[in-house]
Amino acid sequence: MRIGQSRIAVVTGGTTGIGLATARRLLKGGHRVAIFSQRSENVAAAQQALETEHPPERVLARTVDLVDASAITSFFREVERVWGTPGILVCNAGISPKGPSGAVEFSEIALREWNEVLAVNLTGTMLCCQAVGPGMIRNGFGRIILLGSVAARTRPKIAGASYVASKAALAGLAKALIGPYSPSGITINLVAPGRILTGMTGAKDDASNCAALSRIPIGRLGEPDDVAAVIEFLTSKDAGFVNGAVIDVNGGEVVPN
Repeated sequence: MRIGQSRIAVVTGGTTGIGLATARRLLKGGHRVAIFSQRSENVAAAQQALETEHPPERVLARTVDLVDASAITSFFREVERVWGTPGILVCNAGISPKGPSGAVEFSEIALREWNEVLAVNLTGTMLCCQAVGPGMIRNGFGRIILLGSVAARTRPKIAGASYVASKAALAGLAKALIGPYSPSGITINLVAPGRILTGMTGAKDDASNCAALSRIPIGRLGEPDDVAAVIEFLTSKDAGFVNGAVIDVNGGEVVPN
């Protein structure tokens, strides 16, 4: 039996960090949640953890590479076949290449790195939005949340140019989707996390994290659940009039005009 569209969610990169915290919140709220990642070991670990906490029939976890358009299509077709059309899409998956001493200098960025980052962070997000858009339009409901970054909201201090460019482009993608999607009850918003303690940011006492901590007025680094809580609200029916927003979750490190 099909369940309500608003109760079916997809979280890309949902096996670790912000994605996993978001999946947990949505499951706790009664949703069915499909997650994917390109690393099969992370998928297996996340599936086991989530199925321990919630009924297994409400969890779907798969290994999908965001640079593989056919794999993305197959994943969303499976979600549709098993549960129905997703009403929630959280585009969290992303990569941020680093060199031995941090971000790769702009003059040294290889074309291969540039193309890979854009393929995952931007094009992969676009493909996911294309996959869910028609169904959301048919059903008259949708919540799409894109994950940007504080690095794209101000002069970046840690991230490399390829990552910053890809995250800045997501804000443009969100704006472009408002026109065709919003008349059908679909909202598109972007959440821009600051320095959040995940696998991507490294250990809490890393030099880059210590430097970031000195810039955060609230006096601590962020946790994945800090971001997941904002995402959860944006997926709700209560957030129906929040559309085209960029919401900063950075502890006050950056306060754009």
